[in-house]
Amino acid sequence: MSDATLAAHRARIERRIASWVAGLPDDGLHAPMAYLLGLPAKRVRPAAVLLAAELFGHDPDAVLDEALAIELFHNFTLMHDDIMDRAPLRRGMPTVHTRWNVNTAILSGDALLVKAYQLMARRPDVSAVFSAHALGVCQGQQLDMDLEGRDDAGVAAYMEMIRLKTAVLLSGALRIGAILADAPAADVEHIAAFGEHLGLAFQLRDDLLDAFGDPDKVGKQRGGDLRAGKRTFLLIRALEHSDARGRTELREELRRSTEARDVDRMLRVLGELGVEAEAVAEVERHHALALTALEAIAVPAARKAPLRRLAHDLLGRTR
Repeated sequence: MSDATLAAHRARIERRIASWVAGLPDDGLHAPMAYLLGLPAKRVRPAAVLLAAELFGHDPDAVLDEALAIELFHNFTLMHDDIMDRAPLRRGMPTVHTRWNVNTAILSGDALLVKAYQLMARRPDVSAVFSAHALGVCQGQQLDMDLEGRDDAGVAAYMEMIRLKTAVLLSGALRIGAILADAPAADVEHIAAFGEHLGLAFQLRDDLLDAFGDPDKVGKQRGGDLRAGKRTFLLIRALEHSDARGRTELREELRRSTEARDVDRMLRVLGELGVEAEAVAEVERHHALALTALEAIAVPAARKAPLRRLAHDLLGRTR
């Protein structure tokens, strides 16, 4: 977030988080919350609340509680996702369940969710929107688990999963900021669509970076999703192409144990099948749809610049 407006909003959010954390009891339930919130983060979702409110002429400081609620909910999902994924690290640091234990991570995550709802309770209409989007995220996580190892998983099912798991919360943050600013109903839908398409493009870009990105820039080993056998856009399309052409390399590797998979071989097959170009085209398509939705909002173009910058920052590269 290099733009001055985005940087200012991020600073606002960090101050609000610090103030909130400082007020937490010093006990076993709350210490994991403070720990996770203290890890480096871009705060994209809470910033989206402020950006949307400001777009429609509202004071961003007036919606900080709702922005914090979005960040607390996001961290609740991270805490529980790490348990489900058995992840040892989060942003280069031990996950909550690793540093404490699984039971503490479950309880602390549950409490984070409750505290998010407390902060979102000022307006019943906003709380209802938050509930709908929060439930969507949980549905997306379940779909993600359902897709694991499924040979019949198609692109449509994958896109619905990432829409719910990733795009819905960004869309909801923007929707909530717009509602709090009393934006016209049509513009609320436009900014929510902007967030949904941006979220879809962001996740597809993340798939690309995992497979084809520079490990030194991405910060993780190339092909991690392939090694884990995760059904991403790239793997699903590659399997479809492989089956149509009678190629068996990918399915041979997927039958091996995680440790024994030849990721370089899998990446070579993905390259030969052209799925990287397909994924890049999908990123560009959803990016264009996001910008079209943004342009449809009935406010001066200059006021949309921070949101354009947000899109640029999130989708800056696919390598």
